[in-house]
Formats: sequence, C-alpha cells, structure tokens
Amino acid sequence: MELNGVEVEDTFAEAFPIKIARVLITGATKRWALVAAQEATGFGTSVIMCPAEAGIEKAVNGDETPDGRPGAYIQICTFGYKALEEQLLKRLGQCVLTAPTAAMWNGLPNAEKQFDTGFKLKFFGDGFESEANIGGRKAYKIPMMQGEFIAEHGVGAQDGIAGGNFFIMADNQMAALAAAENAVDAIAQLEGTITPFPGGIVASGSKVGFTNYKFMKATTNEKFSPSLKAKIKDTKVPADVNAIYEIVINGLSVEAISKSMKAGIEAAVKIPGVKKISAGNYGGTLGPYKFNLNELF
Repeated sequence: MELNGVEVEDTFAEAFPIKIARVLITGATKRWALVAAQEATGFGTSVIMCPAEAGIEKAVNGDETPDGRPGAYIQICTFGYKALEEQLLKRLGQCVLTAPTAAMWNGLPNAEKQFDTGFKLKFFGDGFESEANIGGRKAYKIPMMQGEFIAEHGVGAQDGIAGGNFFIMADNQMAALAAAENAVDAIAQLEGTITPFPGGIVASGSKVGFTNYKFMKATTNEKFSPSLKAKIKDTKVPADVNAIYEIVINGLSVEAISKSMKAGIEAAVKIPGVKKISAGNYGGTLGPYKFNLNELF
C-alpha cells in the first residue's frame, strides 16, 4: 500500500512483553516538569545495555494533575517487577526529588501492582516528613532547602509491550531526520506510549544474537545500512535510499502502540524525500506481538 505516494511495506514490527511503571511529574512550570522528567528517564534507551527503557509519554496541563500544576507522564520499563521497583526508587530519588519545584504522583493509580516508592522516599525527611492528602491522594511532604517535596505514596505498574517500531527510509539524511522528528512529535500527543531512544529516534538500528563478534550482545543491522547496500548481497535498502531512522515504541497496550505507529507513519510520509516505510522483526522469534504495518490503516 501507499500513503502520500510512499510505499508502506507489507511487513510487521515485532514486540515483546515488559513491565511498565507510569509516573506523573509536576513542576512550577512546564519547563521544570520536563527537566525532572528528562533526568528521570536518562540512560533508558534499550534493555540491551541500559538498566531500564524509559521515556516521556506526554506533557499535561494543570487541569489534569492533582496539584494543579503542569506536568509530564513518564514510563519506566524493565523485564521484572523487582528491577522495576529498584529503578523507580533510584530514578525518582536521584532525579526528581532533587529537581527544582518537582513533585511526583502515581500514573497508574488503578493498577493491581503498586510500589510504595513515595513512602520509601519520605525517609529523606529524616523524621521531619509529614503525611498529607492532596487532591484525594495520600502523599508525603518532605522538607528540603527549597521548601517541600511532595511524593504520592504509591506508583502503579502493569504488563506492557516493548519494541513496536517502524523504519523511515529516505533519499537523504536530513529528509529522514525531518520525517522522524515529525513522527515523534505526533506520537508525543498521544496517551500510553513512549519513544525511549534519544529524541525518540534510533540512529543505529541493531540485530541481536547473530553477531560476528561473540562478545557483543547486539551489532549493526547491515541489511538496513545504506553505506553497505552495494557491498552485501542480501541488502534491504532500496537503491534510492541513503538514510534510515527507526522509531521504537513502548506502551501500555496493543491499542496504544498501534495508534502511535499509525500516527507516526502518517506524519513521517508528509516529508518530501521519504521513499519507504518498513519495520524490524526477527521472524517472530523475539516476541509474541506482531504489528502489521498494512493493518494499521
């Protein structure tokens, strides 16, 4: 099929199960909410080497937050709940509690799994902390130099999905980048998903388990490397493509990822120079979730 004259390949993106915690971070201004959110989700691109995959889901206005201030939802993803609890405590304690004007709230208050992260963070108050009810939520006031840090008692988590993706193939790097930026901006308007790589965009691409260097967990995906298309026999790079960016999407549900993939692709193909949309998979061996590109529309 084609969108705006761009081929959308009849293939699928392969994704796998993961555990996801969701946190709402608020601040005195949108800028400071996003600063704390960016810090808390740092070093969170891929579980290949990072301790978690993490990213900013979406920014919200004060009419959507317990304390009436602007905020940002973040997601933190690991393979197990034990690791997820550790990452929450470290990232929120070191990156949000320390951030100017920041406060933290439960992003999944109705989830069956709840961590008492805020309760544990309250001990930074060294006995001077106090309990409060803010917007109907049990929270703690932790005194510090700037005033008080507010932490809701719990942080909810649930089963999620990681690895939804699509490839943007263009005739030059700047066209591919502009299309990828368009895609990330469109996804950032939606609820329930994150794009965990730098700026939401994957420049490297990789393959797992089929490397020439046995000490490497993942290496370059040569079949999708434009500079190698004339050097290998089984290249998947079209002759008129000279740059490819990948958008990786994690999310709370199949529906959320499907919506984000659709919105991202529709935004990407609006950029002149985009030649093809494809996706990454391992033939179904990586995970049980398959997002067929042609079935998104």
